[in-house]
Amino acid sequence: MIELKRETTETKIYLKLDLYGEGNYDIKTGIGFFDHMLELWSRHGFFDLELKVEGDLEVDDHHTVEDTGIMLGKAINKELGNRAGIKRYADIILPMDETLLMTAVDLGGRSYYKSDFSFSRNEVGGFAVELVDEFFRSLVSHGKLNLHFSQIRGENTHHIAEGAFKAFARALDKATDPEKRLKDKPLSTKGQLQEGGRH
Repeated sequence: MIELKRETTETKIYLKLDLYGEGNYDIKTGIGFFDHMLELWSRHGFFDLELKVEGDLEVDDHHTVEDTGIMLGKAINKELGNRAGIKRYADIILPMDETLLMTAVDLGGRSYYKSDFSFSRNEVGGFAVELVDEFFRSLVSHGKLNLHFSQIRGENTHHIAEGAFKAFARALDKATDPEKRLKDKPLSTKGQLQEGGRH
């Protein structure tokens, strides 16, 4: 379980995360659609997430979404610690009605993000869908992981965004699974991966 706090002139964030939880959540960011996406992520990844965000929504949603990504990434990095004893890699092909997404992750300690989302409209539920990439890019940068999304097909903007959060949840859950054959060593010929806050 990781607990983090961060306060700037743009946002005030409290976050508690357990990657090995049961999918329980209590999320309030002030952005309805974003809350919904994070709730899906928590439930489908079996991550316990408590998140409270006060952001400058009178400006727009950008700072709230970006800073939430930063904090969630930091929490993931800290909880993974030295990343020993886990499978490290995972991928999934996830259907969401007419949408089909492929997602792959590598928890090897380096940051890289790539997506090819094709949204048919600019917003859903008042949420600017360009912030989907912004959120994941911030999370990946501070979580020190590789994340790739490939949109195989999809038409409904809500389904594409929802599918992305669900797919990342499922892939991350698989990648953090214990690998008994590693015997508490990292999956690397280097003998070590990125050091986080704890094992």
